Amino acid sequence: MKTVAELEAKLSEASDRLINDLHKVDGDLLILGAGGKMGPSLARLAAEAIKAGGMNKKVTAVSRFQDQEVKNDLEKAGVKTISCDLLDDQELMQLPEADNVIYMAGNKFGTTGREYFTWAMNTYLPGRVAEKYKDSRIVVFSSGNVYPFSPVGLGGVDESVTPEPLGEYAQSTLGRERIFEYFSHKYGTPMLMYRLNYAIDLRYGVLLEIAKKVHEGKEVSLAMGHANVIWQGDANEIAIRSLLKCQSPPEILNVTGPETMSVRWTAQQFAERFGLAPSFEGSESETALLSNAAKAYREFGYPRVSLLEMIDFIAEWVESGGHTWNKPTHFSERKGRF
Repeated sequence: MKTVAELEAKLSEASDRLINDLHKVDGDLLILGAGGKMGPSLARLAAEAIKAGGMNKKVTAVSRFQDQEVKNDLEKAGVKTISCDLLDDQELMQLPEADNVIYMAGNKFGTTGREYFTWAMNTYLPGRVAEKYKDSRIVVFSSGNVYPFSPVGLGGVDESVTPEPLGEYAQSTLGRERIFEYFSHKYGTPMLMYRLNYAIDLRYGVLLEIAKKVHEGKEVSLAMGHANVIWQGDANEIAIRSLLKCQSPPEILNVTGPETMSVRWTAQQFAERFGLAPSFEGSESETALLSNAAKAYREFGYPRVSLLEMIDFIAEWVESGGHTWNKPTHFSERKGRF
């Protein structure tokens, strides 16, 4: 992949298993908060799967759409778009009903200093949405940040581990889950809490950040010496297919790659591809923010794109000067400050 168009085509590849599952999902799809890093590619993937499967379903993407180009591209891909400030209650209540909702709205970066906005987006808004869409199925995007750090040798925490969110972003994210959970109990709304870390696109993500540091001859921090990653196309597919797993009380699902990825090893992989020697800052801790996604693999199968493939994709992208976003993950943050 050398161009954004090629990347978008790769992210929109609909697998047979996605098409088969979408046939089993009754009704149209509504994606709330669709203008972020993952939303546009998720909407396009859903539209492509519907088209490939010859289904009579619609995909509607809702966002403020501050980037008009994103809105236009979605419309060209067959996705209906609605510009909406979800925090404006009047605008929210005017949105169309939908049998299936994928909730992606939230705020993470820039939390420090604007904690009030993060709590409004992550904890207040979910209550308004849960009231409006009480008769829908809802897949709620959440985060592995709700979990405590765990020893790197244990393979990450599974869904049975009690959340211990560190910092206001993670706390408000657990608040999002709890508010949705309340309304699931109140109305019997089928839901799934989709705890993700970390999705990989060629324009942003953990692997890109490591690759750029190596390529630019900068030190790679080992403060968070291990991480989980998953190709964004695989993460999007699981999110859409999760509509079939919604239940009340809500299901919980960890979504990430199968490896406990060593940051040092990953930097060395990029260094080999670039013909460079990596340099490092600090040393690995005995713990990291790691999730175990074995349950997701049992339900949906393993990701189609492997870790080494992602590394190859990103090495080529960086060397060719591919377009990137200035959206750092801060995955090495150990004190919960975003």
